[in-house]
Amino acid sequence: MMKLRPGLSALVVIAALGLTTPPSLAAPRSAPACASDTTVTTDTGQVCGIVGEGLRSWLGIPYAAPPVGELRWTPARRHTPWTGVLATTGRGSPCPQAELLGSPSEDEDCLKLNVAAPAGARKLPVMVEFHGGGFRYGSPSDGSYLAKAGNVVHVGVGYRLGVFGFLSHRAFGPNAGNYALSDQQESLRWVRRNIARFGGDPGNVTIFGASAGGSSVCAHTASPTAKGLFEKGIVQSGEYNSLRGANTFWQPQDCKADLPTQAEAQEQGARFAAALGCEQAADPGACLRAEPVKALLDQSSDGLGPDRGTIAPIVDGRILTMSPSRAFAKGKVNKVALMHGVGRDEVQLPSADTPAEYETLVRQQYGSLAPEVFARYPLARFPAPAAFIAYRTIVADSNSVCPALLNDERLAAHLPVYAFQVDNTDAPPLFFLDQTKPNGAFHVSEVPFLYSDVKDMDANQRSFGAQLVAQWTGFARTGDPTADGTPLWSRYTRTDPAVMSLAPAGDSQMTREIARQHQCAFWNREATS
Repeated sequence: MMKLRPGLSALVVIAALGLTTPPSLAAPRSAPACASDTTVTTDTGQVCGIVGEGLRSWLGIPYAAPPVGELRWTPARRHTPWTGVLATTGRGSPCPQAELLGSPSEDEDCLKLNVAAPAGARKLPVMVEFHGGGFRYGSPSDGSYLAKAGNVVHVGVGYRLGVFGFLSHRAFGPNAGNYALSDQQESLRWVRRNIARFGGDPGNVTIFGASAGGSSVCAHTASPTAKGLFEKGIVQSGEYNSLRGANTFWQPQDCKADLPTQAEAQEQGARFAAALGCEQAADPGACLRAEPVKALLDQSSDGLGPDRGTIAPIVDGRILTMSPSRAFAKGKVNKVALMHGVGRDEVQLPSADTPAEYETLVRQQYGSLAPEVFARYPLARFPAPAAFIAYRTIVADSNSVCPALLNDERLAAHLPVYAFQVDNTDAPPLFFLDQTKPNGAFHVSEVPFLYSDVKDMDANQRSFGAQLVAQWTGFARTGDPTADGTPLWSRYTRTDPAVMSLAPAGDSQMTREIARQHQCAFWNREATS
């Protein structure tokens, strides 16, 4: 990661989205007319879409009732039927979010999904993607390339974000919060009911996503209300919160986080309502629902202040009865198969450019552990720029690599798990990176390969992209990521902790050395103590 300066945190958000260019740089286009022979009858009405390059697409299909007015901060509900044929040829508006390099939204009518299916699709595997963005930003990715290259049906889901997706308050009932997860589950119910009409197999659904999208997959794996809604999941970079709780970008939300309880979330909700002048109203819920979108976005901000409300998952008692990591340890999980992994050099914290900054940041993040951290990661053992690489390594080991392996171990006792680590240090640089620094295998570096054939990259990277598409879609097809054109990928088990090291040029291989190399005995002891 680049060294963060005031006003630069939005660029870090782009990492979680897996974008290669800011959404604001894309020129707006009017929605085209429907193509012939694209009309499909869903259980709420007919839709028509577009055709291009061996693919049929339907963009902006409503899958749930608009969460506006009295439905703001209520669980997702089925959309009411419409008459006539709805033209679904343009992407729906992103859910409300603050400005992200020129891409704000205040449109709450955003519970839409996009379907991309190869021409002539019939009973193909279905890959449902939940986008990243720290649960605060983003919109569905374009799944056209993955659908065509992998011969799958891709479904991209828009869901409520930030305070609209997670605020809990006593006025909203005993299980308030997690509306975003409710949206995602409602989209899966829509898929079960309707995807066969688009050429997909409703009995072969894989959910996947990166960053907050990966965290979403963890949540649904642990959610009692998600039982039976999917068969497989792919978690990409779902461990990214700070191990010691000194979060500087995101509220606790990832696959390892100790999530807030309902009581804690409602305390935060009360402070949020008070800041808006609603806590003392006769009906605080009605007062909050009457607030303009922008006022709510401004008050919630980055979610890190005492009166910002909850803008990430909580243990609400219905969708989540415990934090996912605790559910993994207890075996309270849905019976699904998982691919699960992170990048070797994940960073979601400010970087260190000098020895003084290295020392300050280590002490800030690790407190009483700092002396042992300094002893285990001495600057003298790292090449220049030593402070940058050393702190990058510490953060990746403590926040991502080792927690991911711990979750692999917990999950493998109950489910088929295929573990991976992205070791591609020459991935196409995303624009949030300081390209003068050795960023390594950075957060969500693999994501662009799933959306483009990277023709402008070298031969090593092109083969890597082809391999990833084959593995991701192969897993969606069979529940095993070993597919033609890829190396044998063994399951992770407690007796054989095998991890696929994903490297370019056909050099991916199974390894059992990651835990030792990343000092996971130390970090996982701290995580579980």
